Amino acid sequence: MTRNGARPLAVFDIDGVLADVTHRLHHLRARPQRWERFFAAADVDPLLEEGADRLRAAQSDHDVVYLTGRPERNRRLTERWLGGHGLPTGPLFMREDDDYRPARLMKREVLRLLSDRREIASVVDDDPAVVRVLEADGWPVELATWLPHSSTLQDAQETKGRT
Repeated sequence: MTRNGARPLAVFDIDGVLADVTHRLHHLRARPQRWERFFAAADVDPLLEEGADRLRAAQSDHDVVYLTGRPERNRRLTERWLGGHGLPTGPLFMREDDDYRPARLMKREVLRLLSDRREIASVVDDDPAVVRVLEADGWPVELATWLPHSSTLQDAQETKGRT
C-alpha cells in the first residue's frame, strides 16, 4: 500500500498496447480522413495478447487504469471491447471530444492530475513521442513494441490530436 493506503497505479494505453488497430488504419490514409469510421471500427479490434498479459500481471500489485487518446464519445464502445476481452472496464481516462492536442500533452496532463492522488508505478504506451515526453518528466514508462508503430497512427496521435 502507498499514498492514502491505495495500491500504486499501472497506466495502460489502449490502441497499439491492448488493441490491434492495423485493420482500421486505412480510414486515416483516406483523403479526407474518415475519423468516425476509424473509431467506429474499434469494436472489432483484435486483442494484443502481450499487452493483455502485462495488464493481468500488473493487477497483482497495482490498480490498473487506462489512459487513451480515444475520444470520450467512444467510451461505451471501449468499455464493451475491454469487457468482451475479459479486461477491467475502467477507470478509463479519455480525450475530451474537442481536445485535439498532441497525445503527449494530453497524457502528460492526465498523469499529473492522477499523481496528485496516487503513486504512478508504471505507464505503458506505444507512441514514441508520448514515451519520450513522459520519460523526460521522470515517469516510469515503457514503450510497447509488440505492434509495430504506424506512421499513420503517429500522425493521428501527434499532429491531428485524435487518438
